[in-house]
Amino acid sequence: MARDASPDTGAGTARTRPVWLTAPVLTVSALSIGAGLAQFSVTAVIGDVAAHFGEVGAGDEVAAQIGLPATTLGVALALVRVSSLASLPIAALADRFGRRNLLLTLAALGLFLTSTAALSPGFWWYVALVALARPALSTVNALAGVVAAEEATSRDRSAAIALVTAAYGLGAGVVSVARGALPGDPSFRVVTAFALLPLLLLPLLARKVREPRIAARATHAQGLPGHVPRSLAKPVTLLAVVTGGIAIATGPGFTYLFVYGEGVLGASPLFISVLVLGAGPAGLVGILLGRAGADRLGRRLTGGLMMAATGVSIAVAYAGEVPALAVGYLLAIAFSSGFAPAAGALAAEIAPTTFRATVAGWMTMAGVLGAVLGLLSFGVLADLTGGFANASIAIGILVAVVAALFAGLPETRGHELDQDLAPTPSDGAPAD
Repeated sequence: MARDASPDTGAGTARTRPVWLTAPVLTVSALSIGAGLAQFSVTAVIGDVAAHFGEVGAGDEVAAQIGLPATTLGVALALVRVSSLASLPIAALADRFGRRNLLLTLAALGLFLTSTAALSPGFWWYVALVALARPALSTVNALAGVVAAEEATSRDRSAAIALVTAAYGLGAGVVSVARGALPGDPSFRVVTAFALLPLLLLPLLARKVREPRIAARATHAQGLPGHVPRSLAKPVTLLAVVTGGIAIATGPGFTYLFVYGEGVLGASPLFISVLVLGAGPAGLVGILLGRAGADRLGRRLTGGLMMAATGVSIAVAYAGEVPALAVGYLLAIAFSSGFAPAAGALAAEIAPTTFRATVAGWMTMAGVLGAVLGLLSFGVLADLTGGFANASIAIGILVAVVAALFAGLPETRGHELDQDLAPTPSDGAPAD
């Protein structure tokens, strides 16, 4: 395991911990916990919001079961997702003005807006507030991955990205577990207000967030936000397509869990909460497998296999009864978590530091577009066919096929970031 030379003591002084367990990476991982908590609160309570502001009644129609038509719910969720398209120009600002200040500002803004949504007087007020928060929170998670990648060497990079991924999942799990553990039937207002906790902790975390040295030395990007050199056009496009492709499955697959499980299959809120709690260990196993595969089999092969398996798992989850939902959901969590270290390392390693945050923004935007397409297709197909099975099978097959595009990407395992800008020993920076 690679070790980081201490920036405080100079050259030749080795840390006792791997790079991915040092303060800079742990701190941005904590910010990802907050982003995951705030963003997943929308998924956890959207059914409650629909029931609160809609009208639940008798009958087999989706609208009677969840309070609003599935198409209306799909449009609302798609609007929340599509607002993250603003993440591209926002993330690109980190290549022009630095990572640290932008990261902290966006964390404060996103958590504040999400907390405010707890006071929403109507369904579309809620949708508007969480939609405004979404770009900031999405960019926080993207930049956390960039910072983690830039703090690590090649041998530690997939582990650092895996830690950020796990942190986001931990934040999501906290929301679900807390919702299920609260007595009675907690209001969506209480669950949404959980975002206040990381907001209050932000001043403490800010003390440990630093600008990565490789980013501080790099030339700042010029031109319009989102611009990348022509040499990056092909790999960034392919990586964006596969990133968007897996989101076509995970977008509706994870978002509709509560609506489908509780509203359609009749599972209890406690069961769904236990299921999401089980997603923590499943995601951890997937992350560890993804990290091992990325470092031993390569970024491309691991990413492609994990993506195809995710599509198949989503198809299983929504094509059966409660046991199929449980198995498919947990497998989808594991495989999509395993996708993150490989794809994240690949995205960081194909781009020079001058454009790394911009590339992360493109990946976020691709994920958003894929999730929006998946949500819209899932809701419309569910209404047209009277259920979720055909929608999930079609989407799962599509994602498994698109995974083959990984073959067109370069293999970057073992690649160090900006080797022409590699620090000298006197810098006290990581040495591979």
